[in-house]
Amino acid sequence: MKQMKAALLLAFSFLSLSLFSAEKCCEDQACCKQSTISMRPFGEVDGEAVIAYTLSNANGMKMEVISYGGIVTKLYAPDRDGNMDDIVLGYDNVDSYVEATPYFGAIIGRVGNRIAHGKFVVDGKTYNLATNDEPGGIPCNLHGGVKGFDKVVWKAKPSLKNGEASLILTYTSADGEEGFPGNLDVKVVYTLTNDNEFVCEYKAATDKTTPVNLTNHSYFNLGGAGKGDILSHKLMLNADRYTPVNAGLIPTGELASVEGTPFDFREKTEIGANIDADNQQIKYGPGYDHNWVLNKEKEGMTLAAKVYEPKTGRVMKIYTEEPGIQFYAGNFLDGTNIGKGGIPYEFRTGFCLETQHFPDSPNQPDFESILLKPGEVYHTKTIHKFSAK
Repeated sequence: MKQMKAALLLAFSFLSLSLFSAEKCCEDQACCKQSTISMRPFGEVDGEAVIAYTLSNANGMKMEVISYGGIVTKLYAPDRDGNMDDIVLGYDNVDSYVEATPYFGAIIGRVGNRIAHGKFVVDGKTYNLATNDEPGGIPCNLHGGVKGFDKVVWKAKPSLKNGEASLILTYTSADGEEGFPGNLDVKVVYTLTNDNEFVCEYKAATDKTTPVNLTNHSYFNLGGAGKGDILSHKLMLNADRYTPVNAGLIPTGELASVEGTPFDFREKTEIGANIDADNQQIKYGPGYDHNWVLNKEKEGMTLAAKVYEPKTGRVMKIYTEEPGIQFYAGNFLDGTNIGKGGIPYEFRTGFCLETQHFPDSPNQPDFESILLKPGEVYHTKTIHKFSAK
């Protein structure tokens, strides 16, 4: 308890300094005063205090992030009438995130998605990881292992700069953690811009060659968290190809055309239109749980996806520097996860769009490498832009 109180006092002291800096900034930039950061205790994990930070922008959007897992617990976006609603699935307390969560809102690493049989080879050495998932009876390492980046307490530093609110999250993953080689220094910056954008920026450096593939695992429902399924959402994916999988949801290595398949989202299509199609890939899901190969003509940001919810008019566009995006339609939600406000999250009541390098890249020679070497800097950015029509 003493440690928790001390941590809280230190955190609140730092926030006071940040707000003072913001007031100084506002002398020259009127918009600055409209972006704010507040904080509150959110429990503790293994005796370590967990803090919830609320970022607000000039338009009234708000986003809450906790230091445990860098989890986005709330995200309020306007509908066509300007009404705000929370559009991400999550819990009201940290204990629920610790006990049973399908990665709601979390930072995913050291390697997002699946590594077949929990094994890979670097410089002739085989590394064995925990196999914490077994779809189709085929074991794999999923989202970093038993205790991935979603299950650690990150150091958090709030920042108000150029009139916008950010949270800077840092964590050092030790050499051998979850079986991965090298000490990996990770920095993730979440920013809520005054253009109604939720920006995720990732950086990492290592002292040994290691695979790195970071992403955010928010579950969205643009109709409002806990307010029905996501099957009527209309989705566009900027991808002519996807990566088919085997029964263990591991890519076969093929880059297959979406033409004439349930995976063709090049034009806006209801998520539910073909989600139960008589298709072997859909049966493996069951439903959508696949990686799409983004159409990228050059390096830098690319429009990856666009989602529209007809009843509220909410629109989310995703831009990324990553080559792929995993679309997961909440196929394993079954009502056992009791979410915010005591509402159970039923089948397909949230969807994920995880920007990434392709799954199982360390074992797929034809996929773009995710190996980070000493002296290199891993740096990638994804933007979620919200509007309404």
